[in-house]
Amino acid sequence: MLQVAFVAFWLAMAFYAAATVLYAYQVATKRQALTWYATFATGAGFLLHTASVGFRSSATDGTELTGANVLVLMAWALVLVYFLLEHMLKVKTYGVLLVPAALVMMLIAQVLGASRSVLADVTAEQAALLDSWRVGIHVALIAFANAGYAIGAAASLLYVVLERQLKARKTTKLFSRLPSLSQADKVAGRSALWAFPAYSAGLLLGVLRAIETDVSLWWADARVVLAGIVWVVFAAYLVLRWRHGWQGRRGAYLLLIGFAMVVALAIVARTVPVGFHVFGL
Repeated sequence: MLQVAFVAFWLAMAFYAAATVLYAYQVATKRQALTWYATFATGAGFLLHTASVGFRSSATDGTELTGANVLVLMAWALVLVYFLLEHMLKVKTYGVLLVPAALVMMLIAQVLGASRSVLADVTAEQAALLDSWRVGIHVALIAFANAGYAIGAAASLLYVVLERQLKARKTTKLFSRLPSLSQADKVAGRSALWAFPAYSAGLLLGVLRAIETDVSLWWADARVVLAGIVWVVFAAYLVLRWRHGWQGRRGAYLLLIGFAMVVALAIVARTVPVGFHVFGL
């Protein structure tokens, strides 16, 4: 079963790589015929990705929520959320940024041993923390929320680039093939708006589990502190955007800062060997 998961894992990465090239070429040339192939490659990669996760879960008697496998799950969530966005908005541009982002996460996970059953070193105390339905939902909600934040960050980055080109009056043929400023701003705002409730619910479940198991000084864990900062940044973004008109450039920069904190949290969660979390390697 693990061998099948291994093959599906690498085939998924191959299709994601092909999709990345096709999305980039489609944006550069505006050849609509490539759109179908890019979508097909993304979908095929996602199905193989799903199969890999499923076969691996069957072989290990459950989905692993530790170590590099969390990166695989986050990449899966990112592609799923992007796929939904692509079909709702009929815009392929974001695939140039988001599909390779998923590919990079899978490559990092592979280097860390995700497809070779290299597991995180989990103590008995940490294993007890994982033994709850709350933990699985907590991880899933955070993964989907981070996928939404990634899409918002991609749209915000696109907005900043487009606005600078407009101000400098350096528009090119490529510029005309990109989404409008208003659409990029809309995607950024909606992505954060949808992701924030999922992130809040995920954090709440994590806090409840920590309290339930009476973890000493759980609130001082580096990952908990950073997650709290991420929550504050995105809460401020939504308030400033929807109540004080922080749309456009100011909102884009704030959302990019928030996503930078998400990336920092992901790095800390997998490198800092202290605290009660079990995502570190």
